[in-house]
Amino acid sequence: MALAAALGDGLPAYAAPLDSVAGLTGVESDAPLLLQADELIYDNDRQTVAAVGGVRIDYGGTRMVADRLVYNQRTGRLSAIGNVEIIQPDGTRAYADEFDVTEDFADGFVNALRIVTPDRARFAAESAVREGGETTTFNNGIYTACEPCKDNPEKPPIWQIKARRIIWNGKQKTIRFERASFEFLGMPLAAFPVFTTADPTVKRKTGFLMPSIRFADELGFGASIPYFIALAPNYDLKLTGTGLTRQGFLGEAEFRHRLVNGTYTLKIAGIHQMSPDAFDANTEDATHTDRGMIGSKGRFEINPRWTFGWDVMAQTDKNFSRTYTVEGFDEKVRQNEVYLSGLNDRNSLDLRMMKFNIQETYADGSGSDRDAEQPWVLPSLDYEIYAPRPVAGGELSFNLNARGISRDNEDLRGSPSDDDFATRGLEGKTARITAETQWKRTFVTGSGLTVTPILAAQGDTSFIDASTSATDYSKTGASLTDDDTFSRGMVTAGMEMRWPFLITAPSSTHVVEPIAQVFLRPNEMGAGELPNEDAQSFVFDTTTLFARDKFSGYDRIEGGHRANLGVRYTGTYDNGWSVHAMFGQSYHLGGTNPFADADMVNAGAESGLESDVSDFVGSAGASFANRLDGAVRARFDEKTFEVRRAETELGFRTNRLSASGGFAYIQAQPTYGFDSDRHEVNGRASLRVTDNWKVTGNATYDITNNRLARNGIGLAYDDECFSIGLNFRQSRSSSDALSNSVGFQISLRTIGDFGDKFSGN
Repeated sequence: MALAAALGDGLPAYAAPLDSVAGLTGVESDAPLLLQADELIYDNDRQTVAAVGGVRIDYGGTRMVADRLVYNQRTGRLSAIGNVEIIQPDGTRAYADEFDVTEDFADGFVNALRIVTPDRARFAAESAVREGGETTTFNNGIYTACEPCKDNPEKPPIWQIKARRIIWNGKQKTIRFERASFEFLGMPLAAFPVFTTADPTVKRKTGFLMPSIRFADELGFGASIPYFIALAPNYDLKLTGTGLTRQGFLGEAEFRHRLVNGTYTLKIAGIHQMSPDAFDANTEDATHTDRGMIGSKGRFEINPRWTFGWDVMAQTDKNFSRTYTVEGFDEKVRQNEVYLSGLNDRNSLDLRMMKFNIQETYADGSGSDRDAEQPWVLPSLDYEIYAPRPVAGGELSFNLNARGISRDNEDLRGSPSDDDFATRGLEGKTARITAETQWKRTFVTGSGLTVTPILAAQGDTSFIDASTSATDYSKTGASLTDDDTFSRGMVTAGMEMRWPFLITAPSSTHVVEPIAQVFLRPNEMGAGELPNEDAQSFVFDTTTLFARDKFSGYDRIEGGHRANLGVRYTGTYDNGWSVHAMFGQSYHLGGTNPFADADMVNAGAESGLESDVSDFVGSAGASFANRLDGAVRARFDEKTFEVRRAETELGFRTNRLSASGGFAYIQAQPTYGFDSDRHEVNGRASLRVTDNWKVTGNATYDITNNRLARNGIGLAYDDECFSIGLNFRQSRSSSDALSNSVGFQISLRTIGDFGDKFSGN
């Protein structure tokens, strides 16, 4: 028969049985209990109550099933016998042949116990003993996070930890392994007298983390041991000590704090180098003994529209963090900044104060000293706003940009005797404030022709307090204005016309769109007399062909009359293919050509726009069903159609294979210090050989210098409980010096990660 009853005083209110074997949180004592069984037997002589056959108990969200359940009123003990299974509300499952516990579940014994936690971690033991209501001891226990083999459940998992005793403290949330051994594929690899880790339910707990190792010629072998301190639920501290055989002890400390609206971190590191002479002579690393850094990062959401943050670092010398790979602060080029940004619909504001650093090995006064040439930017401001409603039927936008720069050392490329001599940054202080507005409105005719008139105005003022000693600031003779304050303006009237034609076929659709632009404006003022800090990078291709101002920043303004002509094509096919292409040319119609008007960095030289008729630019690409895609971009001489610049990309993807490659060609640019053509081809691929194994490779070949610039190969394995990655990399410097690095990473789920990068020459 089946019974469903609340069992009153004759049988104790069953607390969650798993509490008795694992120390997990129980249920409320007044929770209702439901018992189902085929038969309920009362033995008054022995003072026992037994539930027999298909026993099931539901109590406070916990369910237990067994063949037989017996409660002894005289001894106050509860026994579950035969195929016992306990399921906790959080999904934890426990299996046993038999368990015997006291009625308060403080003490007990379990035979042939298995536990599976919600994150699929597994415990197994010949027996388990519950003591004091907190501690469960597993005898001859096994712990793993790997699922058993479906075809052969008796096969050892990929990894497991066997221990004579595993002690699980439910109150302290720790697991202690005594006389333990680590096994991989059934083979013992390491033995530990004792070690302790947090139980699988704990995400943050004070204790040691997985160690890591490293090697470098100058540092020697090193082992890092991190210690994590959970100070509170929302802040913690990690202390890491690294012993290096050649340089001594490296200490690191990182404090993290999470608040309601953001987080911040504070990190410090330092070392007293034992062997500075292990580094190359006259480098930063060799000329300092006591070295250290302090850095901080933070980001806070003031409200849904405003964000405030910072990323700053200070160190005793310019290369400490990179030499010792201080995580988060070891970039070659580092941008220290404090910022405030806001966004509302299309309107935005970005305010930043920045200091750039180059982490390099050169000591001050020897070789290249790029770090001393990096500026303070105090501040950089970008504010862009769009009118909420149409103005004269069109879109009106306004932009404000301001920038102040202070630099201790001038940043020169080459020297005045070199053909590529240029001044990338002035010594001293400069500032600029720019205001720009634009209005445009699009009209569409009945034939589909779209006509967009454009009106724009820009004005700015530059403040210059420079102490750079050179008279001419580039090989072209550009020199700085004598004015401490220089103002200039620009007004533009333009017209853009687009006429798309739609062509349909039985299995494809095509759009051909001729595009024409014309802009009328006066000549640029002060092109060779003003600093150029933010418009130095310039590439003329199809992405900039139809830009109103093709310069990349505000320090240069495109002036003179110009027309841009081109045609764009897109096609889609029912078989999954899609293609796109663009081709065009730009024409200087009158006034002074700004790209032929040299500045301190010769930004427009050899760009393809320095003549009245520009080079041709084109691009084309195709893709198929998210499996295959490719693109090519090129610039061609306007007279001979000779290729001046070209880039190609090709990618292929399947469920198991992912491959991509590219080729880049740039014609010689003596003005920028490149006296010969540059060719480079690169490729990378990833092949998943099986569901778990993956092979990767990459290579970059410098055709110009006939050498393999970079190459690497990797092998990786991953499954639900274990992953390992191995890789080998080579790189060659411009002087053909070869550098090798070998890296490995091992990850054991629920235990941690182990490994680091080995490098050497």
